[in-house]
Amino acid sequence: MIDRCADPLSIDVLDVPPLVDAERDRLVRALKALGDPSRLEIFRLIAAQREPLCVCHIVERMPLQQPTISHHLRQLREAGLVSVSRRGTWAYYAADPRGVGAVQALIDGVLDAAKEGRVVR
Repeated sequence: MIDRCADPLSIDVLDVPPLVDAERDRLVRALKALGDPSRLEIFRLIAAQREPLCVCHIVERMPLQQPTISHHLRQLREAGLVSVSRRGTWAYYAADPRGVGAVQALIDGVLDAAKEGRVVR
C-alpha cells in the first residue's frame, strides 16, 4: 500500500512564501469581486477609461437595472478596485490604482514564478 503520492526528493516544488494575512484578505475580496461576470464587465469598462466614469454611462452600457449596478459598484468599491467621487448628484467611478496594483502584482508574481521555475529541493 502506498502512503504518499511520491518520493519527496524526486519532485520539485515551487517556493511560494505565504502572504501576510491583511494582504491575503484584501486580495481574496478583490478576486471574489472580479469572480462575478457582471462585476468583471463593469470593472473592465471603468478601468478602460482615462477619466472617472459617471454612473449614468455605466447604466447605459450594461444589461442590468440601476439598483443592481449600484450593488455591483459597492462590491467593487469595498474590494478596493474602484474609487468614487461625487460631482453634484452624480457619482463618478475610477479604477483604484492600489487595488488594481495588488491584483496585478499577485498575478505577475505567479506568472513570473512559473516562467522562472523557482523551486525548492
